[in-house]
Amino acid sequence: MNRWGIILPLPGVPLLEHQSLVRRLPDLGYTDVWTAETAGTDAFTPLVLASQWSDGLRLGTAIVPVFTRGPGLLAMTAATVADSAPGRFVLGVGASSPTIVEKWNAIEHREPFGRTRDTLRFLRTAFTGKAVTEDYPTFSVQGFKLDRPPAVPPPVLLAALRPGMLRLAAAEADGAITNWVAPGDVPKIRAVIGTEPELVAPIFVCPTEDAAEARSVGRMLIGTYLNVPAYRKFQDWLGRSEALAAMHRSREAGEHWWRAGQAIPDAVIDELIVHGSPEECRARLASYHAAGLNTPLITLLPVAGGDPVKHVEALAPGRA
Repeated sequence: MNRWGIILPLPGVPLLEHQSLVRRLPDLGYTDVWTAETAGTDAFTPLVLASQWSDGLRLGTAIVPVFTRGPGLLAMTAATVADSAPGRFVLGVGASSPTIVEKWNAIEHREPFGRTRDTLRFLRTAFTGKAVTEDYPTFSVQGFKLDRPPAVPPPVLLAALRPGMLRLAAAEADGAITNWVAPGDVPKIRAVIGTEPELVAPIFVCPTEDAAEARSVGRMLIGTYLNVPAYRKFQDWLGRSEALAAMHRSREAGEHWWRAGQAIPDAVIDELIVHGSPEECRARLASYHAAGLNTPLITLLPVAGGDPVKHVEALAPGRA
């Protein structure tokens, strides 16, 4: 099933002011509300609110780091959301990055592949309500048991960029969440993960016909994100090494990310940032479905003078 999701909360909109919009999302054609967790809201609180504002939406996290909560706390928090929205919650977890884990949360970002694998295995058992006593390779749990195991254990999706994590997602999760992809990248990812698991991705959407404005916002994001080692290696794997080489050289020379961003070709921005009229944006989002992405998650980017709620309405699949 192809779905149509939105990442909330919207930029510049207070959390509690989303209630009216969330109630209308199913009528607009949206199927999903998802959250991210970086330095804004946590991933779970907005979903608990959304679960009470609408009973017609699937809710998901994209993503929760496996390092910033202990295994037991992660299981308890996920079970709480699952209890608030039985059968409608999807837990997306991932390794995150050294910046978020180490620099912002003072936790060692060690053995990310192993920690992610072990967390997946722990959650599978914990959600059944069984007691967990296990020495996993990257952590140990002694006697943890959920007092309120979810009546419907949530599917667990894994944040995955390159083949190793994608294979882990196919083998031990219920699907994968990837990031910073163009429609043309999806078949390469599908070739690793297979055709059956759900594939989800945030898609950055700048709903403006001013291409210069959209590319300016895109340069800022790409210059920030794609210099992170994991994302750089992912884009290399996808075949953008040459296109992004000048940006990387600029950053390696110590230049500010803004100056490095000037070296990003417009063609790369146009691949990775959806922009244009609402009709053009909807058509581009639909092309992700056609390429094999089950669930694009609109990640709305700010537009000068724009109203993000009106943008959500204009981008709705029901408008097509």
